[in-house]
Amino acid sequence: MPRFSIAQSSFVYVSTFAALNAAFLLAEPSASAAEPEPPSAPSGGEPGAPAAEASWVEPHGPIELDVHGHHVPPPRSSSDVLLEVDVLSAAPHRNAAELLAAAPGVYVARPEGDAVAHQIFLRGFDAGHGQDIEFTLNGSVPVNQPSHVHGQGYADLNFILPEVVRAVRVTEGVFDPRQGDFAVAGSIDFSLGVLERGFKVRTSAGSFGMFRQLGVWAPRGEAEETFGAAAMSHSDGFGMNRETTAATGMAQLAFRGPAGFRGVALVTAHGARGAIPGTVRRDDMALGRVGFYDSYPDPSANNQVSSTARVLASVQLERPRESGGSTGVSAWLSYVDNHTVENFTGYTLPSRTEPSVPGDGDRIDQKNGDFGAGLRAYHRSSRFSPATWLDGHAEVGAAFAGHRIEQRANLVRAPGDAVWDRRLDAAVWQGDLGIYGDVDLRLSPYLRLRGGVRADVLGFDVEDRFGGATSVDPNASSLVPSRHRALGVAVGPRATVEVVPTHWLHAIASYGEGYRSPQALQTARGDGVPFARVRSFETGLKLHPWGGSVTLSASGFATLSSNDLMFEPAEGVLEPIGPTTRRGVAAHVIVRAFEWLLASASVTSTRATLDPVDEHEEHDAEAEEKQGGHVAVHGGGAAEGGLVPSVPALVVRADVGAKRALTTVRGAPLEGRVGAGFSYLGARPLAGGEFTDPVALLDASASLRWRFIDFTVDVFNVADAAYAATEMKYVSNWRTGTQPSSEPARHAVAGPPRSLQATLGLAF
Repeated sequence: MPRFSIAQSSFVYVSTFAALNAAFLLAEPSASAAEPEPPSAPSGGEPGAPAAEASWVEPHGPIELDVHGHHVPPPRSSSDVLLEVDVLSAAPHRNAAELLAAAPGVYVARPEGDAVAHQIFLRGFDAGHGQDIEFTLNGSVPVNQPSHVHGQGYADLNFILPEVVRAVRVTEGVFDPRQGDFAVAGSIDFSLGVLERGFKVRTSAGSFGMFRQLGVWAPRGEAEETFGAAAMSHSDGFGMNRETTAATGMAQLAFRGPAGFRGVALVTAHGARGAIPGTVRRDDMALGRVGFYDSYPDPSANNQVSSTARVLASVQLERPRESGGSTGVSAWLSYVDNHTVENFTGYTLPSRTEPSVPGDGDRIDQKNGDFGAGLRAYHRSSRFSPATWLDGHAEVGAAFAGHRIEQRANLVRAPGDAVWDRRLDAAVWQGDLGIYGDVDLRLSPYLRLRGGVRADVLGFDVEDRFGGATSVDPNASSLVPSRHRALGVAVGPRATVEVVPTHWLHAIASYGEGYRSPQALQTARGDGVPFARVRSFETGLKLHPWGGSVTLSASGFATLSSNDLMFEPAEGVLEPIGPTTRRGVAAHVIVRAFEWLLASASVTSTRATLDPVDEHEEHDAEAEEKQGGHVAVHGGGAAEGGLVPSVPALVVRADVGAKRALTTVRGAPLEGRVGAGFSYLGARPLAGGEFTDPVALLDASASLRWRFIDFTVDVFNVADAAYAATEMKYVSNWRTGTQPSSEPARHAVAGPPRSLQATLGLAF
């Protein structure tokens, strides 16, 4: 794989900075600031149409926008998509994460229960709990947690109520200078708001003791962004050890501030607790030792649990200016506490104090507390036009995020949680300051250039309370902590060229460089910050024929990562596996041929391979392993040139929804709605040349609405497919045989069987 060096990108850097400097010299001419904005050709619009600065999505009908929180940047690639409510609600869904399934190349699973972050696949990446996707709310509030003990970039979306999501923007690849940490496969932003105003109460009940109560208040006459919502839910689960209880509250207020500023204030609170079934060996299932929906009859397997608590507050202010300019600032504050007790491998880990003594179970207790705060600000110039053939915008922005993290990991006995071996006890101060510049230039009605540079400075202050010791006595009363600091800089250019030969056809080519930050404990004193660098390439087409009733996109892409991550089951953490490359093609279509009918479909094919590791990288990995670090070059049994484990070669998604009036009852229309969503996840490679079975799932729903009453029936996994939510291959010992095997075995976690959910709603 090509080395990531400044020398290779110097021409791009210099050219982009030169364009930025020239643009800002021309950005705010006093004489022309009040002149009418020249016509432009936004994505999805015709040349000569007014620029849509609030939203670049192609409208499917007359709309009126009153944006209070933030401006939506224009698209950066052919696969940059904004999913509106009609697409998101076509098929049934149980939570906000499942809304993402409508996006091209996305597949969502929940193998660790309802109180743990989802597993999300995006365009050839098994993003785990979020390490390869940057998640945000309302364009500026980050969701990912850096240096999380359970997974880097941990992003738990369970605190977002799907009923208050009005749009989801999925930016696949890293082509926008606003994208920061974890934008490896891409970025996903949830825009919060309630389109249907009034007061709504919904009560749901369903299979496996499922119950949910929801209340939404969206006062009439107020902006879409103003609402209050609360929900509580409980489920006994579809198999052993799957009981879950959760509660969420969200409130958002759109307001007008002084000096022409518009604002949005958001407050959320969420708590959940759920049992975890754990993984089950395929060979034990085949021999009848354990059922597919069961867990092992062992105390260490039957006492796996997770809990989470989150509070979040944010304020966003934006002041729109003439000719498309604007200034914005936002601030956020959050506290997230996660506690997970899991056992993936049974009884394989020895004691660190007495390695010759058999362990007392691999049940690992992980705790992560994260107090975070941050600021973001940007200024977008008014439109400038130094020549008749040239006009555009320039933008600068900055973002700061600081985190105080407390994390622990211990091996504990079951039943009970007595510590028998200690793995981790650390405190982390972590800060990230990002600065970017961006230009959006129209050179003619047929050519548009967008590009900029982003630089991030990350600092770490790590207190290891074990003092770097590899053997720790759990009964020790005193340890001498060690402390180290690290500082690193990540710089990356991003550029997009858009050619518009006709109003319904856009050809787009994009390039960008991004990064993923490392776990804080992986930084070493004086060695800088070992960023995972990523380079993204994409070229494709966006088509809007037949008056915009059909939207088509097709693209070819490649993503090169300098150091990928893979889950290591024994310690329950992510470990580096070395450089990888992903190449693929994707296609997406949305059809709104009739007012009452919507259809959406996408196909993404990806080949993800492990790249050669040069001698320098191998030397660094060996040195870190000798120091007790966790580095696995091409780990997990994967070989150089082989396929990246767990990455599907094919992801297919189709959604269809229909809604229309059926008849009139007592002077009021009776409206019916049906919808369905189909997902296909291709076979995923495992170590040793094996592959998982493909997954094909169909969900369907039907509802009736009359006056203020609606009744809905949702059916998930209509065909009752017995499938694995996740599958891995590794060594384990659950004491089910007379002689434990040291060979890796396939392990699976069952996905939910067919389930029904009925919902009665009242709207006033």
